[in-house]
Amino acid sequence: MRTNINIAEDAREVAGLYANSRGITLGEAITELIRKGAGGDSPQEPRKFARSFAGFPVFPKSGRTITTEIVRKAEEDDIA
Repeated sequence: MRTNINIAEDAREVAGLYANSRGITLGEAITELIRKGAGGDSPQEPRKFARSFAGFPVFPKSGRTITTEIVRKAEEDDIA
């Protein structure tokens, strides 16, 4: 799919070097780098996210669950 994006010059330079070192296009390089950053299993199969009933992406669980108690404690620490 063709699209236009604005990226920082340093990020474009890194993607360009990545593309040149692998003999691929800039678009292919950016796609690979995004997939690597997202932790996708393979370039052909990007990670899929479930959707909530309202249509928002629901990310898989990782790390610890933030509970109401944790939020309250953080608010208390911030106020004190």
